[in-house]
Amino acid sequence: MNDRLDTILADRVPRVCSAAVALIAVDGSVFAASAAGELVRYADADGTPAAERPPARRDSIFDLASISKLFTTVVLLSLAEEGRLDLDEPVARRIPVRDGRITLRHLLTHTAGLPPTRRIDLELPGADAAARMAAMLETPTVHPVGGPYLYSDVGMVMAGRIAELAGGAPLDALVRARVTEVLGLADTGYRPASPARVAATEWKPERPDPERGVPGGVPGCVPGCVPGCVRGEVHDETAYALGGVAGHAGVFATAGDVLAFGEALRRGGGPMLTRESVAEMTRDQGAEGAPFRHGLGVRLGDPSIVGPLDGAYGHSGFTGTSLVVDPDRRLTVVLLTNAVHPVRGRDGIREMRHAVAAEALRAADLDL
Repeated sequence: MNDRLDTILADRVPRVCSAAVALIAVDGSVFAASAAGELVRYADADGTPAAERPPARRDSIFDLASISKLFTTVVLLSLAEEGRLDLDEPVARRIPVRDGRITLRHLLTHTAGLPPTRRIDLELPGADAAARMAAMLETPTVHPVGGPYLYSDVGMVMAGRIAELAGGAPLDALVRARVTEVLGLADTGYRPASPARVAATEWKPERPDPERGVPGGVPGCVPGCVPGCVRGEVHDETAYALGGVAGHAGVFATAGDVLAFGEALRRGGGPMLTRESVAEMTRDQGAEGAPFRHGLGVRLGDPSIVGPLDGAYGHSGFTGTSLVVDPDRRLTVVLLTNAVHPVRGRDGIREMRHAVAAEALRAADLDL
């Protein structure tokens, strides 16, 4: 049952990524599962082999990168269900944004006119996470509010902060209480307790410690890694600078947990959300200028991840991750990789995602 998926991964590991785990579920049952590669393969950016190279397994943990945005979105929609916030209220009522026209809906559809990113770690190298967050919230717009579409991590950082203010708790606690605990996702969350099962990401120079604001080695490097090996800490520089917890990145998880999260959305949201909230989340919000349709925090028919699964929705992550949900075909497809290990810019992740999606389409056809 797994032979075809095994072949897809074997053909691309380690050329595209050093580790990969893929799961395909049809109507809630796992049709195919595969794991390939090594969680740590390289010791430095030049591709020197690591001294210890633990194998990837189905229970390995990956940095989800921008799939984290879906967790933030679910938290916000659950707060909206309780009347703690309104998607169309000006966010200036809660945070000190420069433009009072921006709403939470703008943030979740990337139509707030905010820049794609902001390297707050380089702007404020000695500041703590709170000071950096305060500066992020005052980021000026670079395009008109309301569109066209401009993908913005900055906007999702703001969305995460709004969730904290409306929910009365840190974002990681809100994700835990409103998503991972209700779904029983034991291996999902920010800032993993141990790096032992975590796939390494990009080799980087020594990073500043966000708690102390001074240079320091990277915790979590196992024997065989040199200082700069990012393992068990968020790869995204901005999320790291904000203490490892942010609305746009920072969540780690196993493929099984991501599958359970996707399945909850496919089945209508329970127990995280109502069906009405999921319907609004996955409704085309009319964002102009995007290469796909856009819901609330989620991409609809993104050609880079859905492949032949037209009509599916989901999100990808910069580290090489993707979640695709196809309600019509009763499919949930997860691919977790560390395509940025030891450096970013490797080719082939789009084709790898498409190959896994094509196998999922075959699975759906066989199940008819």
